[in-house]
Amino acid sequence: MNVEADMQTVVKDTLVLVLAGGQGSRLDGLTEMRAKPVLEFGSHCRIIDFPLSNCVNSGLNQIAVLTQYKSQCLIRHLMQHWGRLNSNVGGCFDVLPASQQNDQSWYQGTADACFQNIAYIKAKAPKYVMILSGDHVYQMDYRKLLATHVNNNADMTVSCIEVPTKNAAKQLGVLSAARDGRITAFAEKPDSPHALIDAPDYCLASMGNYVVNADVLYALLENDAQIADSAHDFGKNVIPSIIQQHRVFAHRFRDASGDQIPYWRDVGTLDSYWRAHLDILNNRDMLNFTDPDWPIWGSAFSNSPVEITNSSDLGKCDIEQVLIGSGCRLDSCSVKQSVLSTNCKIDPCAVIERCVLLPDVAVGFGAKLANVIIDKGVNVPAEFAVNDKDVAKQQGFTVTPKGIVLITQKVLDAVIDAQQEDVMPTHVLKLCGDEWLTVGASESKTEQDIRRLKGSERDREFVDRRESKTETSRINQANATASEKVRARHTASQR
Repeated sequence: MNVEADMQTVVKDTLVLVLAGGQGSRLDGLTEMRAKPVLEFGSHCRIIDFPLSNCVNSGLNQIAVLTQYKSQCLIRHLMQHWGRLNSNVGGCFDVLPASQQNDQSWYQGTADACFQNIAYIKAKAPKYVMILSGDHVYQMDYRKLLATHVNNNADMTVSCIEVPTKNAAKQLGVLSAARDGRITAFAEKPDSPHALIDAPDYCLASMGNYVVNADVLYALLENDAQIADSAHDFGKNVIPSIIQQHRVFAHRFRDASGDQIPYWRDVGTLDSYWRAHLDILNNRDMLNFTDPDWPIWGSAFSNSPVEITNSSDLGKCDIEQVLIGSGCRLDSCSVKQSVLSTNCKIDPCAVIERCVLLPDVAVGFGAKLANVIIDKGVNVPAEFAVNDKDVAKQQGFTVTPKGIVLITQKVLDAVIDAQQEDVMPTHVLKLCGDEWLTVGASESKTEQDIRRLKGSERDREFVDRRESKTETSRINQANATASEKVRARHTASQR
């Protein structure tokens, strides 16, 4: 087949299945209430927007997304921002939640997810089925993957990329291939990956993207479903079992010139998620959001412009190497080497360095943050500091092996509550007019916490005073309120 001349036909005959049911447990609190593919990335998009954008840019418009784990937020995003694919480009876009089509269990693995939707696939009658992972960050022309598959007359083609062996160990599927590209071995997350002969520090890692002839796929899925002890996973079971009997080839992911290894990241850990954000700041060539020839079709979370202001008495904003999403408001703050998602608000004197802020984060006056990931909607109070990983770990925050701190509202509230409980009781006497007031530090939240005291000379002496800096501010505010009340009563009595 002349692939160049007939690629349009190949694309038309291809059905894309995007597997987006991953839990992403290694991302800790970020995926406590949502699936990993819908997690925000960069300033304006979600992780799943990368494979979906690659499909649209490659001309593939017959797409189905398979969801499972805590999928409500993901489904809403898909319907709001990708449902238009049906009308805008004449394609077909479907969302297939786990619905226990063939038995009473949820998806057991990637192969089982496809098997439970085999009736849907057959109804579409494709010639080729492209299976994509929905939780990786990269820009790729899938037509090249299809071309490799057709040119090799393959039954199945696995997209792969060269990665350091230390990064692949226990993390990625690793394969070996002959000179003609035919796969000779495949191991899922091995302890010691098989290194490349010409690059001993690198190996070929599976990207979790496959092209399979439809008739071959049906047979593979039905056969795997009958194996009781199978994990029903492409990487663990299906691919290793078929490389001897079927024509299974590797497609090496390369840039347009064929010389460079493009950017691709599995952002399945907090460290890799944070690192990927800094990558796009430090090297635009790695991942270019503004490439007009290959855009990442993100979500317009906010139509508001970015607002950067400088309070006259608090200095100017100091912004260096920052990606800022729409609707953000920055006032007299310092932000360096950080990514701010949509609708973030940074108050004066706050200092933010090497941080990733998800949408709707508010950082209070004078807060100091470094090497942190802040979950969506978190409100960081004024003067709060997270810039020491050891202190943060003691406080109860999640700290990664590389020292990145995750801040979620749930943990932040617990830390603040613990700090308040550690404050010792305080009693302060303050003269207000002709009366003395006593303020209990543990009682200073309401007006009832302030009561008048008429006592002996001894009561006017210094009283035991042990207080934190935060409580001192609160007590001063309470005393000021009490003074105003006393003066008001005194003025009224004079009248």
